[in-house]
Amino acid sequence: METSKIVYVGMSGDLIHPGHINILKIASSYGKVIVGLLTDEAIASYKRLPYMNYEQRKEIIQTLIYVCEVIPQTTLSYEENIRKLKPDFVVHGDDWKSGPQEKTRQNVIDILKELGKGKLIEPTYTPGISSSLLNENARAIGISTNARLSLLRRLIQAKKPLRFLEAHNAISALIVQNAYAQPNGEGNGKIEFDGIWSSSLTDSTSRGKPDIEAVDLTSRLTTINEIFEVTTKPLIYDADTGGKIEHFVFTIKSLERTGVSAVIIEDKIGLKKNSLFGNEVAQQQDSIENFCLKISSGKKSQVTSDFMIIARIESLILEKGIEDAFIRAKAYIQAGADGIMIHSRQKNPNEIFEFLKIFRAYDAHTPVVLVPTSFNEITAKELGEAGGNIIIYANHLLRSAYPAMKNVAEGILKFDRSKEIEDKCMDIKEILNLIPGTK
Repeated sequence: METSKIVYVGMSGDLIHPGHINILKIASSYGKVIVGLLTDEAIASYKRLPYMNYEQRKEIIQTLIYVCEVIPQTTLSYEENIRKLKPDFVVHGDDWKSGPQEKTRQNVIDILKELGKGKLIEPTYTPGISSSLLNENARAIGISTNARLSLLRRLIQAKKPLRFLEAHNAISALIVQNAYAQPNGEGNGKIEFDGIWSSSLTDSTSRGKPDIEAVDLTSRLTTINEIFEVTTKPLIYDADTGGKIEHFVFTIKSLERTGVSAVIIEDKIGLKKNSLFGNEVAQQQDSIENFCLKISSGKKSQVTSDFMIIARIESLILEKGIEDAFIRAKAYIQAGADGIMIHSRQKNPNEIFEFLKIFRAYDAHTPVVLVPTSFNEITAKELGEAGGNIIIYANHLLRSAYPAMKNVAEGILKFDRSKEIEDKCMDIKEILNLIPGTK
């Protein structure tokens, strides 16, 4: 080993396997190995958040005998660290010659050529080893209650915006867990939902009950436990008004014990009425003083520091204006709220953007939750750029499932058989393969 030579290796270091050790061993034969360890933010930009945070992964990597130093790599691109270190060698397995990392590889080649120094070494990828398969196996094992609960805070720190989708039972939660896409057919990696939204509306509707807090906490926790049995992503719970303060503190304890990451409560009182009705129905907003007391009482009842209470402000829904919403936001944060949800029933996001501009000038860090059900032409990316942290698609899986089932039911009646509607149904073999352990 030529100790005067610098060898750069970029890696995520989440699940260390023999392939990684082989790469580091080969790299050490060329000189002093410096590992550029991808930060949580860098990893979350193209795939799921790593099981261990950066400091935990760093502690493991720097104990390996082949590694001399560990530094952060803050993006997927190697460019910043290569320009800073000017390494004699960059080492990476040959598995990135095609696929999502192909552009990253070409960028490394271009930078080394521009610098006029450094050579790319690409050892053969270790056969029989698959990081993707290891991750799938880890996910199949599941996730501990505390690990799931803490995921939301880590995600908020690591990426923006987060995308949450409603699930009202285990099968819809599996869709949230596994759905992914490549945005606009471009870019590295894939985009997926970051978590699950447990909506009081869809939870009650799926049971054939009105959205008036008719489904009790015990019933809803049963659904959440079924969801948690088949998923690993964090869940945010819609608690409507949160009920009486004395009851809310027990709700917090139950949610936290189950592994829920956050609860959202709205600053209204009286019988629950869906916010999208606005002033078409009688709705009364809680006093700032009383709602702050509910928030502070909930925070005092928590056991962990990871659980989040998010205050939902109804001022725009009830047409009380942005100033009232801003005054309430400041008060709720001072009372201990870990985040703010601002809602609107307008068809465009203008008043949301105006609120975010004012609020972000006052507070740059408190997470803001947005639910673009009415103003659905705006993208999650645009809402994130405007200052939103969590974007919730609050009821779409249930809304899409109902017409699909209705069409199939009516088709069977119309034709008096199922042949004509088979193309609208999932193949029975896919159903059998969908759930692990069915065979």
